[in-house]
Amino acid sequence: MVRVLGGLLAMWWLSLAHGQNAALDRELAAVAHDPALPLASLSVLALRAGHIDYSYQTGLRQLDKPATSVGPDTLYRIASISKMVTAMGVMKLIEQHKLDLDTDVSQYLGYPLRNPSFPEREITLRMLLSHTSSLRDGAGYYWAGEQPIRAELTRGTPSMWSSTAAPGQFFTYANLNWGVIGTMMEQVTGERFDQLMQRLLLQPMGIRGGYFPPSFSDTELDRLATLYRKRSTDTEVWDSEGPWIAQVDDYRSGRPLSALPVSYQPGQNATLFSPTGGLRISAQGLGQLMQMLLQHGQYQGRTILQPDSIRLMFSQQWLFDGRNGDTEQGQYGSWGLGSQRFGQLANGRDRVVEDTTFHAVGHLGEAYGLLSTFAVDLERGNGMILLIGGLGRDPALHPGQYSALTRSEERILTALYRHITRPPRPEPVR
Repeated sequence: MVRVLGGLLAMWWLSLAHGQNAALDRELAAVAHDPALPLASLSVLALRAGHIDYSYQTGLRQLDKPATSVGPDTLYRIASISKMVTAMGVMKLIEQHKLDLDTDVSQYLGYPLRNPSFPEREITLRMLLSHTSSLRDGAGYYWAGEQPIRAELTRGTPSMWSSTAAPGQFFTYANLNWGVIGTMMEQVTGERFDQLMQRLLLQPMGIRGGYFPPSFSDTELDRLATLYRKRSTDTEVWDSEGPWIAQVDDYRSGRPLSALPVSYQPGQNATLFSPTGGLRISAQGLGQLMQMLLQHGQYQGRTILQPDSIRLMFSQQWLFDGRNGDTEQGQYGSWGLGSQRFGQLANGRDRVVEDTTFHAVGHLGEAYGLLSTFAVDLERGNGMILLIGGLGRDPALHPGQYSALTRSEERILTALYRHITRPPRPEPVR
């Protein structure tokens, strides 16, 4: 009798879970195919209690090829979530005593890195990772060609530096920080950035993809999603009635060409690998990284990071006090080392779900039509991964209702949270 009841209970639970997931499937499909703001593709993953509990994909990797359905292993250029993954590599090098958070980075670069307005102030790795270095993106953050970025970093270009905030004093999100970080990583290891990240993180975890598509296998290129926007022509003008225009990772005519100079030496210019936004990885691969974080740095019996490194990486390094940073319309309220801390501002727009009690860490991404989210509650073991492969209309016309995200992102993430990752409500006291 006990076995029968146990079997019936298990069948009831599976039926209930399947019904809930089917309802969530329908809810996400309605968002992805909403005529007001259609998505080129969508891939999501949700974890509950440290385990992958839900996965959903819709759309095509290449919109002109019906046989290219998106799957959990589809690779996307995940934009700024790449910064968080790069920071994991940094933490590994700190464990190996090759980098230190509070050492003047000039010692690693081999030349002085100074804000011309504050030449006496050292710039540290902690400042770079927390966007408080006083570097700015005004002069760019990607430089192709033979010339090392030393020339760019030391020429004193005014738009590259804050003239009012000294290093360590003020938060401003700047991609250039990660070009410097990647170049430092090359300098202290003698390895090319993309190959270093493969060795430190991706290969030990069996994660496909990487930061340099010219090095990808044919299988990886076949899994890569093209990113799209709807345009009338290949311009910056949105047109919801126009065709889907490929923005990046469109390799239908052949393998990607390398932009690396033949004479490239590690430590010259890691912006070529885009440590700031160029990682191609799948929702499945990001799920593996999330599981590793939730398992205190362990993955399939291997130590990837030390528990102290994870605690430090996601610990608060900066908190907005009303005047010490640019929150970009409330999007940023608290920052760790290469990681955002969501839901830290009272009545702020720095959250990812409607529930104001959900506090998570991770990162957001936006580039070339892609929108992405990596948000994990390290205490409860719950997390969400969102990858959107292209937008059919200007997202500014569909802003979020409670956050700095688009309305599509809000709808997807709140649905995932409500169905999968929300902690169970406590039983009422009787």
